[in-house]
Amino acid sequence: MEVVFKIHRFDPSKDVSPYYKQYKITIDKGTTVLEALLYIKERLDNSLAIRYSCRMGICGSCGMRINGIPMLACKTQVSMLKSNIILIEPLSNNPIIKDLVTNFSNLFAKHKMIKPYIIRKDSELDNPTREYLQKPNEFFNILQFALCIKCGLCWSACPISSDNRYLGPFVLAQAYRYISDSRDDGYNERFDIIDSPHGCWRCHFAGSCSQVCPRGVDPALAIQLLKKSITTTKLGLKKIKTAAPVAPPLTEVTRKLDVPQPPPRTVFKNQRDSTNER
Repeated sequence: MEVVFKIHRFDPSKDVSPYYKQYKITIDKGTTVLEALLYIKERLDNSLAIRYSCRMGICGSCGMRINGIPMLACKTQVSMLKSNIILIEPLSNNPIIKDLVTNFSNLFAKHKMIKPYIIRKDSELDNPTREYLQKPNEFFNILQFALCIKCGLCWSACPISSDNRYLGPFVLAQAYRYISDSRDDGYNERFDIIDSPHGCWRCHFAGSCSQVCPRGVDPALAIQLLKKSITTTKLGLKKIKTAAPVAPPLTEVTRKLDVPQPPPRTVFKNQRDSTNER
């Protein structure tokens, strides 16, 4: 069917203000928005700027607003939108580099503030010898929040993120992912930034971040759990976590295993040779 793509265009180096340009193309049933945009760029207008990489919903590079909703272009089929006019715009709450490409520098700087890595009081990370122990249930407690691909869709959908001082949904979700990790010792190092006026308390629990997340991370839940953690800490009710120890060295297995032996051969070498001669 024929579809009209109404695409946001803006080049800060020469344009006074953003404008929209329309492209009419024919798409197949399974055509994704990213495939349609690449067709437009390759066949109709090679000046169109878009960001993409894996095309499989893993890297998060192709995040944009599609008919007003933040989505990954590579995971969104045009037929799913049930419209012959598709509005394509860049993610909001970020400066525009060009057309559909936005600058994530501010967002990644906030991510760096919450120290998104394992922090330990011991020196094992400086001179690693073994891995840290982690039980399956401890891993599953953080798995949902560890699936974040940093695509920025939650940041664009959040009504509070227009205030650039706010840490934002995915940053706070990652903060919860690390303070909840059984191997981590850095709760106190992250506490002040999370507990700040523009940390988790700035969230009004609109829930739009979780609604648009392509990986099911649920940042809104993580932020509420952060609020619970801070409250119980200030009331003296939070249990002190002991970080997981280093795994002990493996012990050598000396027991002889009963390995089943293959059945006896039915054809021997001399028999094969004589058969070949005949």
